[in-house]
Amino acid sequence: MNSQIAISTALCLPAPDIEALIQGRTIAALSRMFLRPRQQFSLYPSNILNIPFSIEQYYRSNFLTVAQTNLNVSTLEKITIQAWAKCEQCQIIDDAISLEALSKLTIWTPAVLEKILQQQQNIFLAYLRVHKLAQPHEVAANPQNNDKIGKFVSLPLTVTNSTPVLSDRTFAQRKQQLQNLESPVHPKLEELQVLLTNNSHPGAKQLDDDIKVFLGWSSQNTRQLIDSDFAWIETIAKVGNSSDGHKFEKLVRKALLKLGFTGSGINPEGAGGAGGMDLYCEHPYPVVGECKASKLEKVSDGTPAQLLRIGISNLGKSQYDKSIKLIVAAGKLNRFALRTATENHMNVISPETLQELVELQAQYKGSINLLELKQCLQNEPFGLADKKVNEYVKKVNQHIKLRSHLITIVKNYIQNANQKSAGVQALHGAYVTSQPPQPLTMKEMYEMLIELSSPLTGYLGRDKGDNMNSDRFYFLRDLPIN
Repeated sequence: MNSQIAISTALCLPAPDIEALIQGRTIAALSRMFLRPRQQFSLYPSNILNIPFSIEQYYRSNFLTVAQTNLNVSTLEKITIQAWAKCEQCQIIDDAISLEALSKLTIWTPAVLEKILQQQQNIFLAYLRVHKLAQPHEVAANPQNNDKIGKFVSLPLTVTNSTPVLSDRTFAQRKQQLQNLESPVHPKLEELQVLLTNNSHPGAKQLDDDIKVFLGWSSQNTRQLIDSDFAWIETIAKVGNSSDGHKFEKLVRKALLKLGFTGSGINPEGAGGAGGMDLYCEHPYPVVGECKASKLEKVSDGTPAQLLRIGISNLGKSQYDKSIKLIVAAGKLNRFALRTATENHMNVISPETLQELVELQAQYKGSINLLELKQCLQNEPFGLADKKVNEYVKKVNQHIKLRSHLITIVKNYIQNANQKSAGVQALHGAYVTSQPPQPLTMKEMYEMLIELSSPLTGYLGRDKGDNMNSDRFYFLRDLPIN
């Protein structure tokens, strides 16, 4: 249970510095005094920098875009408090360390660090465990606080002891990296992340989030990967059970695109397939279909009969026979429609079933294997196909649950053993004793570890050896399940 914490002071920092702390881009802050370990305070943003440098001289190039966006966030009347922090350590830095190396692990240029060192004879580098407030807190601005950068001001505030921006493990890794001045491991990925900062495309946003997790700038459990397409996905069943057939047809085409099908016949803004077909997918295999939104009425024989007639007319019998036949209809089929659909190997599914398929794909990208779905749709029973499609959805959910469990095994084993990675034999032993969802041989588990450590999935990392017994795996990010 979350508890309430009374905080009496706030540390004044430049607004971009606070944004970097909230994003998990850095764990360090520049103070003008020594901070006691375990000291707690809120973070008060200012438009003033520590020293009178231009913003381009002050911040490293890979942080400039964020800095320029956040430097003038406060108004003359109000200041917004977005986070509070606890000091984990305060390091006093003199000229005995490389300011160039320190700069690469923070957001400030070497010139800024050198100037502060000249002015103060030392640098107070505070390692902060940052918590973002559930609701931002506005306070009246005090112009006198602009002269207190790196110092404390009085600001009574009650906050919740919530989950920090970074997990325990991620923060410990970042702290060790900073203490030892270890060079950034993936500078090219940092450059790519900068390019994605102002890209509003949903795919770019998701890639940006994934890169931040990979770099240790955020934790999987502190961010919600919500696919922006959920807004329309969640309307599929509602529209399918209405009388708006045109809108439903467009939604079904969008759903098929979301599942991974391609073809000019599923352009949501187009007129469907050639010759009046509601939809026609070309890749990875042909799918021809009809859509029937219906509020109250039953689906008559005219719907499957039209699919048969228009499909053969436009595709030719040979190509039509090769195609998966799909009808998405809300109403119940009368007995003539059911007989026509069954005898002609048509799959009739409800809008609810289609919505469930697409929701699964949106939540777990790539989870729907279209070739496996083809096996499901081209095999009996035909006609009413909700049951067999729902069985496939259940199977996919079981696969996700199994992989999530295995990722947790790797994560917990490494943490408990205080190691950076683990071998297959040790992980299999931990898996067997973990009440797993299903038994796995060591070879089966190894193949799954390889899959989860692929750059395209990125849940685990892999130190490749000469064979299965010498490969080692480590944790990168969680796979949360509902």
